[in-house]
Amino acid sequence: MHVHVYSERGEAKFWLSPRIELARNFGMSTSQVRAAKALIEEHEDEICDAWQKHFGS
Repeated sequence: MHVHVYSERGEAKFWLSPRIELARNFGMSTSQVRAAKALIEEHEDEICDAWQKHFGS
């Protein structure tokens, strides 16, 4: 399970399991990646629930 995060200058892909970690970064700054990871951690349950509803188990 993973999520993509977009910014005006790039995008990043984060794995959600088995733990939240950066998979790839295409042009986002370190601070943007750090902020994105913090938001993903804060909303992990909501993101995972939405992912399951959209893609199934």
